[in-house]
Amino acid sequence: MAEKQISLSDGEWKLMKRLWESGAMTIMELTAALRDQTGWSKNTVITMLSRLEAKGAVACTQGERAKLYSPALRQEDAARTETENFLGRVYGGSLGVMMSAMVESRSLTAEDVAELSAILEKAGCREG
Repeated sequence: MAEKQISLSDGEWKLMKRLWESGAMTIMELTAALRDQTGWSKNTVITMLSRLEAKGAVACTQGERAKLYSPALRQEDAARTETENFLGRVYGGSLGVMMSAMVESRSLTAEDVAELSAILEKAGCREG
């Protein structure tokens, strides 16, 4: 699957997470799987799938008995787009401003700092 710049609503994230976890599912399977978490009816799931299909996030194929819906958007691509949108909306696109805010609020643990250091070291190796 190629990288796609698709923004998802909160509800669409819930549906997509189920598809990313389970793979191809029918409308009835999705409705049953999401019912406890969302309370959505079959019609709501159909509406959400239609929107996701129009965005290119979901693909539909005909199964033996019913249509099967599967993710056409990689979870990594959706997360990247969401992160970029968040940074732009909240921090003016600046990762540095976000990190500074996190450090000032003391919300970073030693494990967080170690993980970020490893990420930055890996990024530095790519540029050298």
